[in-house]
Amino acid sequence: MMRSMYSAVSGLRVHQTKMDVIGNNIANVNTVGFKASKVTFQEVFSQVIKGASSPQGGMGGTNPQQIGLGASIASMNVRHTQGASQRTNYPLDVMIDGSGFFVVTDDVNLQNRYYTRAGAFTLDKQGNLLDPNGYKVLGYDENNAIVPIQVNFSATATATATANKYTDTGTPPNRLNDISPIQLKGNINPDDTKYSTTIDVFDSLGRVHTVSVNFTDNVVGNTGGSDPQVVSYRKVQFGEDPANVAYVKFDAQGNYVGLVESVAIGAGDAIIETNPNTTIAFSLKNIPGADDINFTINDSTFQDDNGNALLTQFAAESDAKGVLQVGNSAGVLDDFTISDKGEVVGIFTNGERKVLATLMLADFDNAPGLQKIGNNLFMDTINSGTPKLGRPGSGSLGALAPGTLEMSNVDLSEEFVDMITTQRGFQANSRMITTTDEMLQELVNLKR
Repeated sequence: MMRSMYSAVSGLRVHQTKMDVIGNNIANVNTVGFKASKVTFQEVFSQVIKGASSPQGGMGGTNPQQIGLGASIASMNVRHTQGASQRTNYPLDVMIDGSGFFVVTDDVNLQNRYYTRAGAFTLDKQGNLLDPNGYKVLGYDENNAIVPIQVNFSATATATATANKYTDTGTPPNRLNDISPIQLKGNINPDDTKYSTTIDVFDSLGRVHTVSVNFTDNVVGNTGGSDPQVVSYRKVQFGEDPANVAYVKFDAQGNYVGLVESVAIGAGDAIIETNPNTTIAFSLKNIPGADDINFTINDSTFQDDNGNALLTQFAAESDAKGVLQVGNSAGVLDDFTISDKGEVVGIFTNGERKVLATLMLADFDNAPGLQKIGNNLFMDTINSGTPKLGRPGSGSLGALAPGTLEMSNVDLSEEFVDMITTQRGFQANSRMITTTDEMLQELVNLKR
C-alpha cells in the first residue's frame, strides 16, 4: 500500500514542477528575448520482487517482476529557438537574426560576462550602452580591443582632406596635398560675358572659407609675331579684389593652352575701322607711376592690309565649372545608428560618418547548457562550452536587425495543451492518494 502512496506523491511533485515551468513560460509570453523551457519525466528506481529465470527442462523462462517507485524529472531544457520579431523603429532596439548572444558585464575589469538575447538597450548620461539592468554592453573599438561601448556626444570630427580627385578617363587619382590645384570643369554659354562660381576651402583649424571665382569674356588678338593671330582668352577674377585677375588662354581650335597673368599685343600691322563710339586705351603696367588705361571697342572691326578680318569670335563652349569639393570642416557628434553588422556609426554635424565601435556577439557549442540567472541573462557552464566571440554576421553568428526586438519564443497553444495534460496528471495522482488512503482506512477498520 505504501508504494502506491509514495508513487502518487512523486507524481504530484513532478506534475507540480512541470506546471511551475508552464506557468513561467506563459507569464513571459511577452518578455523580450525570453526562451521557453520544456520538462520531461522519467521513472525512478523499480523494486524487483522476483528476478528473471531462463528456460530449464520442460519449463520456459520467466520475466522479472518489478514495482516502480514513482516518477522524477528527466530534463528541464531551455529551447533556444528564434523568437518572433517586433518592429519598434527605436534606434537602440537590436535583434539578433540567427545564432548568438549579446555580451554584457557589471565588472570594471570586464571579467564577469553574461549573455542575453534581449536587445532593448539604453544610454546613460555618460553615453554607455546598457541593457535594462544597467549592465554595460561589450564590443570592439577601432583597434579591435574588447571595450564597453560608449557613445561620446562630445566627440569631434577633425577637418580633413580626402584622397578624392577629379580625373579624366585614364588618369590615375593621386592624393591631394596643400598646394593641389582646384579642378574646374563645365560649359559656359558663349553668349554670356560673365560667369561666377564659388569654392569652399578649409583652413588648418577646420573653418570654412568661401572663395568666389568670376569669369569675364575677353577676346584678344595677335599675341606675338609679325602675323596677326586669333586667340581667345577668358579673364578670371578670384574673390572680390580686382587685382586678383588672371587670363585663361585658348588656341584657335578652342583647346586650353594655359593660365597667364597678362595679355600683351605683339608686333604686327593691323587696320582698325572705328565708329564714333570706339575708344582705345592701354594699361601701362611696366611704367612706374603710370595710370591704368583700358580700351573698349564698340561696333569696330580689325583688318589687315588686304581688308581681311583679323578678329573673329567663335560660338564655342568654354569649360569652367567646379565639379568636386574635397575635404570637410570640423564637426561634433550629433546622432548615431547601429548597422546590421553591429557597427555603431556616429553622425557628425559636418555630415561625416565614423564607426565608433562594433557590437560583439558570443556563440556556444551547446547553448542549452547555459544557466539562467534571471533578468534575461545567461552564464556559461562547463557543459555549454567556452564562448566563441565575434562580430555580427561572421562565422556562425547571426546578423543584426536594428529597430527590432526579438520577442519570447513561447508557443501559447502548446503551453495550453501541456497545462491541461499536466492538470489531469496531477488530479490522477491526487486521486491515487485518496484511494490508497481509503484502502488503508479499510485495513484499520478490519480490527473492529
